[in-house]
Amino acid sequence: MAKEMTRLAVIGSGIMGNGIAQIGAFGGYATRLQDISSEALAKARKTIEANLRKGIERGKYEEADMRRALGNLSYTTDLREAVGDADVVIEAVTENLELKRALFARLDELCPPRTLLATNTSALSITAIAAATKRPAQVIGMHFFNPPHIMRLIEIVRGLETSDESLRLAEEVSRRMGKETVAVNDKAGFITSRINAAIGNEAFRMLEEGVASARDIDKAVRLGLNFPMGPFELVDLVGLDTRLNALEFMHQHLGERYRPTPIHRTYVAAGRLGRKSGKGFFEYDANGNIIGE
Repeated sequence: MAKEMTRLAVIGSGIMGNGIAQIGAFGGYATRLQDISSEALAKARKTIEANLRKGIERGKYEEADMRRALGNLSYTTDLREAVGDADVVIEAVTENLELKRALFARLDELCPPRTLLATNTSALSITAIAAATKRPAQVIGMHFFNPPHIMRLIEIVRGLETSDESLRLAEEVSRRMGKETVAVNDKAGFITSRINAAIGNEAFRMLEEGVASARDIDKAVRLGLNFPMGPFELVDLVGLDTRLNALEFMHQHLGERYRPTPIHRTYVAAGRLGRKSGKGFFEYDANGNIIGE
């Protein structure tokens, strides 16, 4: 692998992907953001530019810093173009194991031998994803948090075959992005997803039991436990479908305490996925604010 990494490719331009691309470009990497949808890329570009503009308005950096970051960014629908000369690739597609395995097999074919392959999965097996490639030592988890340009932590997850050098390089990338890291072994849900899923599942059960409303459970957790947001607001931010996929995986590997609740399945079946669909446990306006707050 390259001793110094300068070229970054991010696969998937949704909430996580565009945020990762933004901080990669801001950290000085020549960054390509790839998505199969040109419409999604156009939306990602607007989001990144708006986020960077807000940073200037809040006094975090200067106009020249924003322009430098934007100059480091490019966009493409062509996977081969995105990764053909990449030193590191970070995947941020849907939380589905088979989809990720298929993508990593393709990345293994298209990327130079030196390339570090990272997945932003929040719960799935790094070892299983790495097994789809011929370079499992160069596959690692880099679990960013939503929104990536604000949240400070990256969980770096080692699969069974992940090398010490890959861990070092992932930590280096994280530092250049301005993040702090924790090292995690490849266990379902890692650290934060296990804790969040356990809290969220208990909140779902309380709602089903009629203990209190979603709004009041969230308020109690924020004000009584000093959490920055309640479990229902958080799952709406993450995406109910994304959390459900993670719970299914954790239920399979960790047991009954992670079994998804009926109300969670019902909301996903109804298309109530959270902020991205405009409605989850709460309803949202065009700016992503909870209606009625």
